[in-house]
Amino acid sequence: MLDVFTWFANWLVYDLGGFDPNSKLGTSVHFFVEDTTKIFALLVVMIYIIALMRASLNLERVRHYIQQKNRLAGYGFGAGFGAITPFCSCSSIPLFLGFTSAGIPLGITMAFLFTSPIINEVAVIMLWSLLGWEFTLVYIAIGMAVGIGGGMLLDAVRGERWLKDFAAKAYQQAAETPTDEQPLPEQPRLTFRNRHEFARDELKEIVGRIWKWVIIGVGLGAALHGFVPDGWFADNLGSGQWWNVPAAVLAGLPLYSNATGVIPIMESLIMKGLPVGTTLAFCMSTVAASFPEFIMLKQVMQWRLLAIIFVILLANFMVVGWVINLLTPWLFSGRF
Repeated sequence: MLDVFTWFANWLVYDLGGFDPNSKLGTSVHFFVEDTTKIFALLVVMIYIIALMRASLNLERVRHYIQQKNRLAGYGFGAGFGAITPFCSCSSIPLFLGFTSAGIPLGITMAFLFTSPIINEVAVIMLWSLLGWEFTLVYIAIGMAVGIGGGMLLDAVRGERWLKDFAAKAYQQAAETPTDEQPLPEQPRLTFRNRHEFARDELKEIVGRIWKWVIIGVGLGAALHGFVPDGWFADNLGSGQWWNVPAAVLAGLPLYSNATGVIPIMESLIMKGLPVGTTLAFCMSTVAASFPEFIMLKQVMQWRLLAIIFVILLANFMVVGWVINLLTPWLFSGRF
């Protein structure tokens, strides 16, 4: 039985619009209409619900809580907080500075910064609707592992040595201040009306920021879906050679997108035969290791720390791509 979004796309594109369902243009337009309506409907509902639950979140208490926990729990908490916050890599940097100024270990802060652009509620909603719950859970697990593993490595090499002077000074001062001397601000109790207004404003802000990425991403995905011959990606980048994954990672570096814009492209690439691991490596590189992000990070980090972060990310993405390609027959049997 066709779902409501497929029915609507059939009616609008084929019945009302008169497009030929067997033509490349008709197939592309149908893909665009179906995915766009599905994504926006889910985003509006889920972002509002999640914002209602997050309305009382106090960032100062989050920082205090992380400081009280052991380091391993802190990595998990930092990555988890990055996963539930609706920030792109560039908008995460002010919060990164806030965490650093609070004296939170750099590894925990970087676990947050690594995870935040890769995983957020928008990406999860879209992945679930487009590629299914199995792929979504694997994606979340990978994003968390990248954040936690990267944070642990940066603490192991004492990466705070290579912050810019102003950031290093703020970090050192906060780290030397006992936690119990840092007062916690009171968080006012919110009524349901307050929560509704917060959720409404956040919904407007997030949708206002990402709608163009949805349109661009679905548009590119629709073009790939309708006009690229079946098997082209499989023939050219899916040969199973070891270099396919590094090539995909490097191809994603000059590009910039958030997870919202890249997920429809991911769907089309997989449907056209590009291996799941290779596709995932390309998309994670585009989202979390792009040149615009590193230009932003240069404001608070020295080149040596940037280079270490760059290598950590690229190594993670390549390993993820190779491993997922090997496990695809078992993880996604019958789907891809």
